[in-house]
Amino acid sequence: MAVTVQQLIQYKQQGRSIITLTAWDYAIAQLLDLAGVDMILVGDSLAMVALGYETTLPITLEEMIHHAKAVRRGVKQALVVCDLPFLSYQESPQQAMRSAGRILKETGVQAVKLEGGYPAIAQTVSYLVEAGIPVLGHVGLTPQSVHKLGYRKQGKSAEEGERIFQEAIALEAAGAFAIVLEHIPGELALRITEKLSIPTIGIGAGVHCDGQVLVTADMLGMTLKQPPFAKAYVNLQEIISQAVQNYSNEVRERKFP
Repeated sequence: MAVTVQQLIQYKQQGRSIITLTAWDYAIAQLLDLAGVDMILVGDSLAMVALGYETTLPITLEEMIHHAKAVRRGVKQALVVCDLPFLSYQESPQQAMRSAGRILKETGVQAVKLEGGYPAIAQTVSYLVEAGIPVLGHVGLTPQSVHKLGYRKQGKSAEEGERIFQEAIALEAAGAFAIVLEHIPGELALRITEKLSIPTIGIGAGVHCDGQVLVTADMLGMTLKQPPFAKAYVNLQEIISQAVQNYSNEVRERKFP
């Protein structure tokens, strides 16, 4: 059976770790789904790993919809979530509703993700959830705020940690079905995870979250510069380069076809 948001909450209650990876096209999505991941995120990180932008900020709603359509066509079992890109939801809850509604209607994904947990965002999450749109929250390092926060670890001071803790509580109260905790101290992630009844999905947030997410390009060793909290399980850069060189040599030497 296909994974649902209700199942993810049950997984937390059962102590079952939630496996999440990102996808940006049909081929990657199909492989992840066949491998049995629980949730596939069409993250705005694709702006960098698939489209070559320096940050996630330039990607548009139309581009996210284009990629989410391709991902959704490759998935049968996993829950598919699509990021709301920068400035597609911050203006007002009504703007967020239009953006999230388009994503669900045009792509077939089951949920959206947005960044932040400050009062206006919590209000937006509540507005979307009340309309029947499942929302995945995201606190800690929020890449859409790169020009304000940079890519440094968040929540290291007591004040920062308390702010992130309260944002997570506000997102649960607003109806988020789970929350991504990015690049925060492990002890803060543990405190949040123990407090919330909804799952926490960590990325650079230690081992105590209810699940983990990585950008698939990082996990496969396809990016030139790995984030400090990412782990590559294979070096596809090297494998692909070697395959291309072998092919090129055979063509030059007229050994192929």
